[in-house]
Amino acid sequence: MSNDEENDNPEFASPACLMHEVDPAYMGLEPQEPDVVAWRREERRRLIEIRTQRPLVEREERTRSLCRRLDSLLPHSMNKTISVYWPLAGEPDLRDWMHSLDARGATCLLPVVIQKNCPLVFRPWRRGEALEKGVFNIPVPIRLEEQRPDIVIAPVIGFDSDCYRLGFGGGYFDRTLASLGSRPLVIGVGYEFQRMESIRPQAHDIPMDVIVTDQSLIVRERSRSLVSWHLDA
Repeated sequence: MSNDEENDNPEFASPACLMHEVDPAYMGLEPQEPDVVAWRREERRRLIEIRTQRPLVEREERTRSLCRRLDSLLPHSMNKTISVYWPLAGEPDLRDWMHSLDARGATCLLPVVIQKNCPLVFRPWRRGEALEKGVFNIPVPIRLEEQRPDIVIAPVIGFDSDCYRLGFGGGYFDRTLASLGSRPLVIGVGYEFQRMESIRPQAHDIPMDVIVTDQSLIVRERSRSLVSWHLDA
């Protein structure tokens, strides 16, 4: 996602999946403490700077290791719709891995911002198909077909060992996953050097089911049954 998201709403930290996980004020929950908002804003800046300053060759090698761990998690053959993302600001570039998913029977989707502060939609995309610039100048598929993802893969700016994700803060995943009804499997991806002691989660922050990095694969204990259901179905 774009850095512009942070300016839309600084109160979100990680993707959510139920209605009570949307904007805390909208749902009657307490907003984040001001010091947490300021701390997260500074952590985003710091971690993005660290990530973008790492040499490209190092990020590429770390991404290959990350993809191998994703492959160890997901079945070799799968009839699933999987939302990935277009890489920005030094995020792991999974586009080659997306191509391998297509060969394994999966349908790859890209998230599309239709309007600021509204849920994302997901459009199928294969390598070589036409793209156009969308909101925030993020490339999006031209064809307007929309599908619901079984699995959502989201890049992290930071994460902790409890699978909480620090994102750009715009709340797009929160709104989107809340609007999907049944919960997809949500996987956060990033580099091991983005691990934090804690993102200082608030009452409305919901952890991801799995975090995958170039050095580790963390499955949240309370999500194990959900992970098994999605991957075995």
